[in-house]
Amino acid sequence: MVIESAPKSTLRILGIFEVISQTPDGLTLARLSVLLASPKSSLLNLLRPLVAQDYLSYIHGVYTLGPRAFSLASSIISTRSQPSLIRQFAHDLAAATRETVIVAVLDRAAALAAYVDVIESPQLVRYSVPAGVTRPLYCSAAGRLLLAFQPEDWRESYFKNADLKPLTARTVTKVPELRKIIAEIRRTGVAFSSNEAVEGAAGVAVPVRDAEGAVVAALLVAAPAARAEQNRALLRQEAVLAASRASQALGHREVEAVA
Repeated sequence: MVIESAPKSTLRILGIFEVISQTPDGLTLARLSVLLASPKSSLLNLLRPLVAQDYLSYIHGVYTLGPRAFSLASSIISTRSQPSLIRQFAHDLAAATRETVIVAVLDRAAALAAYVDVIESPQLVRYSVPAGVTRPLYCSAAGRLLLAFQPEDWRESYFKNADLKPLTARTVTKVPELRKIIAEIRRTGVAFSSNEAVEGAAGVAVPVRDAEGAVVAALLVAAPAARAEQNRALLRQEAVLAASRASQALGHREVEAVA
C-alpha cells in the first residue's frame, strides 16, 4: 500500500469534500478520479477512512457527504464572525484604492445605515469618520444600497414614512426621484452618492451577501467628492471585487447567467 505525503493527501481530502458538496446526488469513484485527476487506488486510501468515520456515506457505489461532515460544517458556520471576515476584505479594498473604506449595516429599528467598521485612508486629504456614526438611508451611498435590497414591503414603508430632509444643496428629497435611484441600484448592484449626505464627500457602495443571498452589509469607499468622481470607475471596480470576495467568504455563490 502506498501512503501519500501528508500535504498532498490533505489537499486531496479537501478536494473530495469540495466536489462532493457541489453534487447533491453524490459521485462514483470513477467520477471522483476524473474530477480530482487522481488515481482510483490513491483515492480509495482516502475515501475508506472517511466513510468509516461517517464523514462520507457510501451507498450503491456512490459517495455523498456523511453526518459528521454536516456536523462539522454547522460548527464552522456557527463560529464564523461576519464582521471580522468582511474586515479582511475591507482592508484589501483600502489598500487597493488608498481611500477610506467603511463597513455599514442596516439599523432596522432606526432606519439608518450604521458604520460598524472604518479603515481610514493614508492620504493627507481624506474622508474621515469614526465607527459608530449613522447616516440616513435616502441620501448616503451605503444607506441607499442597504435600502435597495430590503424586502419590498419594508422599502415601501420607508418611502411612505421617511422624512427626506435636505442635508446639502444636492440632497434628493422627492420620493419619485429616490425610487428611480433605488431601482437603478437594484439593477446595477452599485450605489453612488456625491455631496448629498455630507458636503464635499462622496462614496461608492456595493453589497456583501451571505450564503442565502441576503445583503448583510454594504462595503463603502468614501473620499473627497472631486477625487471620488474623478476615480469613480476604479473605485467601483475595486469595491465590486472586494465585495464579491467577502460574499464568497460568507458562503455566497453567484449564479451564472444562462445564455
